[in-house]
Amino acid sequence: VQLQASGGGLVQAGGSLRLSCVASGLSFDDYAIGWFRQVPGKAREAVACIDKAGSTYYDDSVKGRFTISRDSAKNTVYLQMNSLKPEDTAIYYCAADKSIILSELRNAVQYDYWGQGTLVTVSS
Repeated sequence: VQLQASGGGLVQAGGSLRLSCVASGLSFDDYAIGWFRQVPGKAREAVACIDKAGSTYYDDSVKGRFTISRDSAKNTVYLQMNSLKPEDTAIYYCAADKSIILSELRNAVQYDYWGQGTLVTVSS
């Protein structure tokens, strides 16, 4: 299983970015996908997750600004990030798991597969 995250970069506060996570080596429709972020010295935290049925979880800090979606034809999960804030600066990782249930989506330890991360920097 491989997860390839991309789309990070430098953006000014109020701007937008779209992250992509391309999955290979798995039956994409059978997996939940989560986006997590981490800054140095802090634990990895869930940002937005989507299960195989399309149900979603969003952290309160990104509700109304971020949207997660999945495209089965492309084996890709997207994270559209709008109205970015400096506190959104982090390395963003995507992760996949086959057996995770809705109530566990936000729990990083439940995910079996992780991508390499993409850096998002939001300047003030």
